[in-house]
Amino acid sequence: MDLNEFLAKHGIHLARHEHPPVMTVEESLRLVPKFPGAKTKNLFLRDKKGRRHFLVTVPHDKAVDIDALADEIGANGLGFASADRLQKHLGIKPGSVSLLALVNDEARTVEFILEKALWQADAVHAHPLVNTATMVIPHGDLERFLEATGHPPRVIEVPAKAPR
Repeated sequence: MDLNEFLAKHGIHLARHEHPPVMTVEESLRLVPKFPGAKTKNLFLRDKKGRRHFLVTVPHDKAVDIDALADEIGANGLGFASADRLQKHLGIKPGSVSLLALVNDEARTVEFILEKALWQADAVHAHPLVNTATMVIPHGDLERFLEATGHPPRVIEVPAKAPR
């Protein structure tokens, strides 16, 4: 589905900010201008048998304890999903993962996990299916987007790795 058409159809009008391609949080901090709202990072995970898929969105500076997260959400052995699975389920390439990719999961096979602090933020940042732009999504528009895609968020305090 075309993201811009979907957003317009649901009355969600987001500003798109173009920037150089970014693949990592570090590149994003260097190359993406400062915008209001919370910077995010996204993990696309699958369970051990590859039957369940999860998009996990956390603050950009959070190191996720994937084993503890698996216990928290009742998943058996979480690991990173392949680029092929990312393309199949969210229709995007690595480096472009964001909650806006849920627009492509029309079968609703991906479970969406959102860090509580981001749910409480006034706005969050997300790539519009490419890593050469960022959109700032006010909370009300985030709620409308998730409802329209059929992806109610599971809002939790995502377990963090212990500092080393």
